[in-house]
Amino acid sequence: MSNLAKRIAFAVVAIPVVAAAVYFGGVGLTVLLCLASGLAAWEYVRLAEAAGARPLGGITIVLSTLVPLALHALTLGYRVPGPAIIAMLIPVLLTAVLFARGSDGRPIESVATTFFGVWYTGGMLAFVYALRYHRFAVTAIGGALLVALPVVLTWLNDSGAFYFGKKFGKAKLMPSVSPGKTWAGAYGALGTTIVSTWLIVEFVLQPYAGLSMRWYGIVIFGVLMSVAAQVGDLVESALKREAGVKDSSALIPGHGGVLDRVDSLLF
Repeated sequence: MSNLAKRIAFAVVAIPVVAAAVYFGGVGLTVLLCLASGLAAWEYVRLAEAAGARPLGGITIVLSTLVPLALHALTLGYRVPGPAIIAMLIPVLLTAVLFARGSDGRPIESVATTFFGVWYTGGMLAFVYALRYHRFAVTAIGGALLVALPVVLTWLNDSGAFYFGKKFGKAKLMPSVSPGKTWAGAYGALGTTIVSTWLIVEFVLQPYAGLSMRWYGIVIFGVLMSVAAQVGDLVESALKREAGVKDSSALIPGHGGVLDRVDSLLF
């Protein structure tokens, strides 16, 4: 299959599954986020190791997977680990690394890259769950649309960057990190995201979820979304360059890895 055919085939299967999980929420959404977080953490561990770091791989993946699960447990009324317990993980893991790997195990680096990996993957993906059950989301469709807003905007932002970059791009945005990105693409993505935000708020969020923004809120939100998405993409490109790889993995046919698909969305 060609790369385009693989992308289309994956989209046909994945989009209905993701849409159903987001709409119905609960266990289905939790399982989806736990799976995505665990796979993203696994890719992160591979990138970190390729870059010469030594995170605690298994622990990174397990903790990342547990973050969305903890949010789900919280919505069900269960108590989850608080800041004090989470903070206790640092000396516990430092002690474990020290005795498991010795003085050459670089305990500070190991624990630091472990914690970074957990919050970069599961920690930020868990906000999907937080959006689905946001206090503004009084209905299932409202929660689903709140989740869809950043998902659709990051996709349109990438599309705008690609179109305007190809058509008008000459000056490179950050060639040492991502040679294909241009300033024209960045500005095009910014304009595309602001206009798209207005269209989505006006014709989707307001009529179907009773949610709206003032005109200046739309501009501010669109700017923040576009900048965050573009920086998130550049950050993952920098991580891959440090690791010396093109894609975070080959898990998704035609797309690369999980991190390759959610890098903009994470930010």
